[in-house]
Amino acid sequence: MNTVAAVQMISSPSVTENIATARRLVKQAAETGATMVLLPEYWAIMGLNDSDKVGVAEPLGRGPIQDFMSSLAKELEIWLIGGTLPLASDDAEKVINTTLVYNPQGEHVGRYDKIHLFGFTKGTESYNESKTIVPGKNVGVFEAPFGKVGMSVCYDLRFPELYRAMGPVSLIVVPAAFTYTTGHAHWEILLRARAIENQCYVLAAAQGGNHPNGRRTWGHSMLIDPWGAVKSVLAEGEGTVHGDIDLVFMDSVRQSLPALKHRTM
Repeated sequence: MNTVAAVQMISSPSVTENIATARRLVKQAAETGATMVLLPEYWAIMGLNDSDKVGVAEPLGRGPIQDFMSSLAKELEIWLIGGTLPLASDDAEKVINTTLVYNPQGEHVGRYDKIHLFGFTKGTESYNESKTIVPGKNVGVFEAPFGKVGMSVCYDLRFPELYRAMGPVSLIVVPAAFTYTTGHAHWEILLRARAIENQCYVLAAAQGGNHPNGRRTWGHSMLIDPWGAVKSVLAEGEGTVHGDIDLVFMDSVRQSLPALKHRTM
């Protein structure tokens, strides 16, 4: 078995505080036996203003956020998928919302830049990520000991064509900061749909609570199996969820219901 874990946080505007929280929770996940740990979207900073993340953006390959992830992966000898962090872009007023992957040697071995940028307006609640984020262009996958892992972030969850473009994968990861409003309505059903239609495991790490900036996130970090069953979930607050990637079970699902082979487009 290969044990994976998702970390749930309530990130603040302080990178230093968030790094300390992430260190504590990732260590907790590793102590459960997890060999791969996923952090949530915006784990390093949830600013008082959307533009706050621009001020702490790092160039690829150096900076306190990346140094932390690399050293922690090496220290704990785990695969660490860094939720998202703000990478510097060519636009001085925008960042790239990026997932970086580190292997147990602390080496950077994977990257995915969030493609679909969240926009939502309902009453007084309004979000527009395109004001401070440059969208990614490329599908992100990497090879893990138990097979291929497909990467996506939050709002990507609403676009099934992205997951089809990954090809067959053993695991899809979804770091997220779903709002309470949209999360309550759609989070679990979308995650389970992605697991069912791609016949793979889905690991989702969420922000889950009331943030200093006044935003409330939905939480409900979870692991879902290829049949669409929720194996582990944490509703709100800081903590971790974990479970096993059972390749024998995944293969049995694909053999008994060979939907991936029946695709015609």
